[in-house]
Amino acid sequence: MFFDIPRPRRRFRPVGAAALALGLAAVTGCSSDSGAGGDDTVKIGLVASLSGTYEPVGTELRAGFELYLDTHDNKLGGRKAELVVADEGDGPPTALPAATKLVKKDKVDVLTGLVSGGSVNAVLPLVEQAKIPFLGSNARPPVKDIEYVWTTSFLSDEPGKAIAPYVKEKVDGPVYAIGPDYQGGYDELRGFTEEFKRVKGKLANPGGKTTWTPFPKTTNFMPYFAEIAKTDAKAVYCFYAGKAAIDFAKQYAQSDIADLPLYTAFVTEGSVLQAQGDAAKGIYSVLNYAADLDNEANRTFAADWTAEHDTQPTTYAMASYDAAAVLDKAIADAAKKGDVTPQTINKAIDGLGQIDSPRGAWEFSDKAHAPVQTWYLRQVRPDGSQLANVMVQDLATLGS
Repeated sequence: MFFDIPRPRRRFRPVGAAALALGLAAVTGCSSDSGAGGDDTVKIGLVASLSGTYEPVGTELRAGFELYLDTHDNKLGGRKAELVVADEGDGPPTALPAATKLVKKDKVDVLTGLVSGGSVNAVLPLVEQAKIPFLGSNARPPVKDIEYVWTTSFLSDEPGKAIAPYVKEKVDGPVYAIGPDYQGGYDELRGFTEEFKRVKGKLANPGGKTTWTPFPKTTNFMPYFAEIAKTDAKAVYCFYAGKAAIDFAKQYAQSDIADLPLYTAFVTEGSVLQAQGDAAKGIYSVLNYAADLDNEANRTFAADWTAEHDTQPTTYAMASYDAAAVLDKAIADAAKKGDVTPQTINKAIDGLGQIDSPRGAWEFSDKAHAPVQTWYLRQVRPDGSQLANVMVQDLATLGS
């Protein structure tokens, strides 16, 4: 579905609260071989990039889930929660062994996390064989068999799809598309270019095809910017995250195309914004969350987050926090109906309905098991003494 919903929202600025004394204490006990209900402990396996290019993203996925546990007595659905964390690294070669250990040796009841879409594809056969729910908390590619597959984040093509009509309306001329050459990059840029073409937009790229940068080895983007300067581009759209986003934004501000408007997914999201500094000023981004959204769930989440961290909360932390919230409700529902097992947890997720979230209310779609949710346009602007991704307007509601 694609709906334009131009309704303005009031902004909320998250402020610091008293420092929380809670920590993610180790929880004793583990699930029995028969499932989570064996000893009233549920075991959650979280795989995230804790090293490599996407370390900033993976670190926030872990922190978001931990924050929910910290603020809910380390329980999910009334049961003790044991969180087992593994390093995804830069993608499938390290993600699959990490997930395999969690599933086969640690015998987790639920798997969550995963930064890379390629990692998701690599891990799915393991999930299907073990018949445990995978509750992804970052971008996910399309999946054929979704019985045990869910995401609290979004499908990888949705950010570009959400912002493309806005870019077509605001930019008087061709737009240059550029991104990293791996699965997530292909999905993210495809969402933009296909929707941009549908609304009669034109790409400035030679041949009308997206330019791909080798991943993860590309750290010097200046040659690419020089090529963009030779075209008739009036703006640039890109997707980068983690350390690559820092390099891209800093170099863009020093390049021959620095005066071209930059529209992005993720380039300024998270701790990378502090590293980018003034180079990030004015950059537009599209995401399913903004730290200044004014709703009760976000006020609670933002206050709890800033009590433990010196940055604003991000979509990565929020989606992982929501993954814990989903499990909290699903495990409680499963317990009411009988045994708590990976299969009954999965069935309970399917029946949850609307989720009250810091991003605004959302629910899982039947077709993709991904959120039906609002997408927002943000821009990097001064917010007090710091730069922040300030919410500008709603863009669209996507989901199917």
